[in-house]
Amino acid sequence: LNLYFLSLKFVRPSGEAVFSTQRYFLNDFLYVYFFFRPRRSRPAKTLTKPAPSRDQLIEILEAGTRVPDHGKLEPWRLKVLEKPTLEKIAGAAKKYCESINCEEAVTAKALKQFEDGELGVLVIEVQKPSEKIPEIEQTYSAGAVCLSLVNAGLAAGWGANWLTGWLSHDRNFVSETFGLDTNERVAGIIYFGTETVAPAERPRPNLAEIVTWE
Repeated sequence: LNLYFLSLKFVRPSGEAVFSTQRYFLNDFLYVYFFFRPRRSRPAKTLTKPAPSRDQLIEILEAGTRVPDHGKLEPWRLKVLEKPTLEKIAGAAKKYCESINCEEAVTAKALKQFEDGELGVLVIEVQKPSEKIPEIEQTYSAGAVCLSLVNAGLAAGWGANWLTGWLSHDRNFVSETFGLDTNERVAGIIYFGTETVAPAERPRPNLAEIVTWE
């Protein structure tokens, strides 16, 4: 196997170079490995427009829904939340917070992701009756979609982040605002946009503390 090194810059779909020059193997498998080694989400508050176009997002969705799915139940569905919809959700969230007498700071924090977001994908866990597939495995599959969408967005050159927040788990709010049925709940909202700041590295798990060999 011949390996080569190439000095590259990561480029956003807009054409702007966003990372300093790096060296990567030109072998596909090693490229994927070196993508995941330093992988990290981009804070949603650092993402701005432009966001992926419909065609670009479809490619991300196609890649992001290739996840473990015991029994091929597809126990999830997706809603694409474009900017006008996110603004409407922010308005609905403000009214809801006022109706339950939230403190001003709590309301402001709850609204921020909807106000700031340019494009989001709502991942909805859909529990489906099955004698074979436990509910928890369906939950895991929905979570896998969330992470896979983030990674697909990052691999495509976009900034991406997985958020929830207490409103995402408030049954009354999600039923009224997102139209969720009783067998559904929010697994996450994946935000996509153009990265404005490369995030600093964060502490990572110490494998010596969490891994045992038996």
